[in-house]
Amino acid sequence: MRPFDPALAATYPAVIGCDEVGRGALCGPVMVAAVWFDPLAFPAELLARLDDSKRLDRAARAALTPQIRTHARVALAAGSRALVDRVNVRAATLDAMRRAVLRLGLPGPVLVDGRDAIPGLAQPCRPVIGGDRLVPQIAAASIVAKTFRDDLMRRLAIRHPAYAWERNAGYGTAAHLAGLSAQGRSPHHRVSFTGRFPG
Repeated sequence: MRPFDPALAATYPAVIGCDEVGRGALCGPVMVAAVWFDPLAFPAELLARLDDSKRLDRAARAALTPQIRTHARVALAAGSRALVDRVNVRAATLDAMRRAVLRLGLPGPVLVDGRDAIPGLAQPCRPVIGGDRLVPQIAAASIVAKTFRDDLMRRLAIRHPAYAWERNAGYGTAAHLAGLSAQGRSPHHRVSFTGRFPG
């Protein structure tokens, strides 16, 4: 069952939702989306289809992303592999979240998935554990961010086919680890994650 009932749209606040994908991957960027919409003005059938991106298949996310972008304000930002290695993945994620929210150019309150509030914002920001099933804007952000990052990793897989990124999006699957054992690290692998894979 999907978590957002259009009949309850009046109970969902009009806020900026923010979420990331790729934090636990072995390579590539952390991708962040910030999304704002008023649930009362958002299409009911679209609201009903929102969910945590991990609970949706690729086809569902691909169909939802352009509709979200049509009916909501959306901004993206990335924490690059280099930034992750320089400052650590948590700091890189929070920095990308700050930049995504600022790119929206909206003054409203921010709800972010997880345990950390985003530093450096002028507006109020509150973390929500499990927010992608509690706040529709966070769910929308998770879908958009995952769609964009997965597409990026599929494009990178064409140039680096040994790691099966088109199937694992840079996470530590058996196929990815086998590629690392055979080929070593690519320029996109996070050096700070060295202890988590061979080579």
